[in-house]
Amino acid sequence: MAFQPIVDVAQRTVFAYEALVRGTRGESASSILAQVNPENRYVFDQACRVKAVELAARLDMPCFVSINFLPNAVYQAATCIRATLQAAERHGFPTRRLIFEITENEELVDKEHLKRIIREYKRQGFRTAIDDFGAGYSGLNLLAEFQPDLIKLDMALVHAIDTDPVRQAIVKGILGVCRALAIDVIAEGVETLPEYHLLRELGVGLFQGYLFARPDFEALPAVSWPG
Repeated sequence: MAFQPIVDVAQRTVFAYEALVRGTRGESASSILAQVNPENRYVFDQACRVKAVELAARLDMPCFVSINFLPNAVYQAATCIRATLQAAERHGFPTRRLIFEITENEELVDKEHLKRIIREYKRQGFRTAIDDFGAGYSGLNLLAEFQPDLIKLDMALVHAIDTDPVRQAIVKGILGVCRALAIDVIAEGVETLPEYHLLRELGVGLFQGYLFARPDFEALPAVSWPG
């Protein structure tokens, strides 16, 4: 795993580190994910969760760890989470500091199944997030089905938002919906100061991107705070 911080710019603190899959020799996420298929999806998903928790504990992570999960790999939510809970207990990492992200890009076979997963995770005290929001096939329809604790604006909406009135209008609308539903918003893929300043003006408080830190392999990278 590599880790990239999600920062709270008002508090100037790291809110969470996202665990990003890598090969054992640092191979890219795309090269690893290309090897995932229906036969090995469950084992892969479980291994990623356990490794993320193990490394978070080893690195003395002082905040949340955000773990991507594959909803189509989860059969029974309570059963599938067992290995994660055992890993957290074994390595001494508090389960209350776990966030589980679902990517909007993964086609959902059964939305009722996803809602059962989210309900179980919330019952267990975990936070949940929709990753890449605005990039997938379902958009606001997915948000209507269940309300996570967080959404992450897709980087395609964030890129050059300071010069694009259409993107600004879309993000304003998403922020309004999220405020009404008490959902926190993370802007991911932020790379430039103009993007950052515009998003701050719109009310975004949580950020992730190269402007702050690049992912670091099995380490917690230092954060660069914009002026």
